[in-house]
Amino acid sequence: MENFTPLSALAGGLMIGLGAAVLLLVGGRMAGVSGIVSGMLKPSLDDQLWRACFVAGLLAGAGAYAFFAPDNFIVQFDATAGTVAAAGLMVGYGTQLCHGCTSGHGICGVGRLSPRSIVATALFVASAMSTVFMTRHMMGAA
Repeated sequence: MENFTPLSALAGGLMIGLGAAVLLLVGGRMAGVSGIVSGMLKPSLDDQLWRACFVAGLLAGAGAYAFFAPDNFIVQFDATAGTVAAAGLMVGYGTQLCHGCTSGHGICGVGRLSPRSIVATALFVASAMSTVFMTRHMMGAA
């Protein structure tokens, strides 16, 4: 556990929870990122501004973190473009299949004790664990 950073994880979790709570209390919206982004792709919606601000905030937060703590923001990525494209398509399909993503189900839904979200989150975690096990231990990926 060389990357165990409980204080930064706690701070990040608190900020995510606070952001989700504010969006729900002030705007009456769930902080499900896949739903927010897919809503931006529908030109007929009249709520494009808050969606764009939400996504801009996500990007600005990552940018600020990279600026103020560049040593903690090192990304090492060993995959082909085809692998990344296939992974992205599978994630997109999964969010459609489960009617939401980890932010919507895992943060907002579990916090509301939604049975559907609890099951979906358990399936997300099980899928991630299976993927890591297969790629790291069965297929020999580093």
